[in-house]
Amino acid sequence: MENHHYRIADLRDILGITGDTLRYYEKIGLLNDIGRTPGSVRFYNDKNVSSLRFIIRAKSMDFTLDEIKQLLLFREAPQDSRIEVQDLTRQKLKSIENKAVELDKLRKELTLLLNLCGCTDKGCPIIESIDTH
Repeated sequence: MENHHYRIADLRDILGITGDTLRYYEKIGLLNDIGRTPGSVRFYNDKNVSSLRFIIRAKSMDFTLDEIKQLLLFREAPQDSRIEVQDLTRQKLKSIENKAVELDKLRKELTLLLNLCGCTDKGCPIIESIDTH
């Protein structure tokens, strides 16, 4: 099986990820086994790219970097970590459901303020509401 080598610029084009992000992920331990040329230039292999795709997808699901670090460990032996992955996912789902409730309240409040603002010639209910909270 052929293993490709990618430079930071390649990954920016392929995955839309910046060099700063790649270096940060390496620094905090999300990405491991990064290759180096004799001149210490980083290069990435197919396994690194697979991990990056996993990280990007997990981030889009609102997992934190710490949670993603756990998921990457679980990814190494998924059959042995199903319970832990389910627990983490349940916690994430509950957090998202709570955020959805808060966002719905915020949507209703902003809608009300916009309606109030359109019905008055005095002051600004939006500014007043922000100012009083």
